[in-house]
Amino acid sequence: MILAGDVGGTKTVLGLYESGVGTLDKVREQTFPSGAFASFDAICLEFLSRSPDIQVRKACFGLPGAVVDGVVKTTNLPWIISEAGLQATLRVPRVKLLNDLQAAGYGMLHLGASELSVLNPGKSGRRGNYAVIAAGTGLGEGMLAWTGERHLPIASEGGHSTFSPQSNLEIELRRFLARRIGAEESHVSWERVLCGPGLANIYDFLKLTKAVPSVEENPDVAAKMKAGDRSAVIGVEAVNGTDRLCDAAADLFASLYGAEAGNVALKFLSVGGVFVGGGIAPKLLPILQRGAFMKSFVSKGRFEELLRSIPVHVALNDKAPLIGAAWYAADSI
Repeated sequence: MILAGDVGGTKTVLGLYESGVGTLDKVREQTFPSGAFASFDAICLEFLSRSPDIQVRKACFGLPGAVVDGVVKTTNLPWIISEAGLQATLRVPRVKLLNDLQAAGYGMLHLGASELSVLNPGKSGRRGNYAVIAAGTGLGEGMLAWTGERHLPIASEGGHSTFSPQSNLEIELRRFLARRIGAEESHVSWERVLCGPGLANIYDFLKLTKAVPSVEENPDVAAKMKAGDRSAVIGVEAVNGTDRLCDAAADLFASLYGAEAGNVALKFLSVGGVFVGGGIAPKLLPILQRGAFMKSFVSKGRFEELLRSIPVHVALNDKAPLIGAAWYAADSI
């Protein structure tokens, strides 16, 4: 029996899985509000208390943050989690902590065709590394390294690398973000652009700098933003084609997303393919499919031909990190 988890700043999803030879069957799954618990251990104990007769042999969890020596301080949560601590508290012989993008990437290897949307068919069937990029609350990046026999998930904190603008408009966006965060002469990361708050940042930039000629903010849209999630409102208005400013913001977001996805593909030489995960891509899928994403993805000078050959898929199943943690436990610990 395997205990698997996908830990996030807003919610934590835990699942029990029974593993066989090449099989994995879900027994039970439950979602918890992360902020309502003082520790991750407490969530696990609460979950396991409802299955007192089940003895867990392995546990694996995907967590937001850098796992170093089996310990992680979670991003956006006041938790410090360790493999040794969980082994003792949960009385589980084997525990593994993964970065959330490691878990997500490994899970994407186990998604069916209907759970993936093709942005670029590329050259299919080619063995090699995969890159994973996922914009949600933050920006995650990772790699599935091909060993010649299997894929191993490799963590990174590439989302915090320096934003690299490529046009005059993007240079002005970088300056706008630097002023907003008080970092005029210092670091502005890709995560400031490619995440939920990043989409709202782009909208504000276009609105306040009048970067889109003859386009003003719609008062009705502004009212919706005050009443709810600003980024969600922008996304819905853009996908529905009901607001020009939201559409322009989403289009610039897609272009920047494609640019950084192409960067990650080159850095990891991911000839096997690129997986686009996270919660934003499925919601903005019609925008990503319009062309700005792939135009920026392949716009890498002498390596354009290589990038055109790389398959790019959007993961539609938001349980990929949970699935990945469970399969990693079954395969590797």
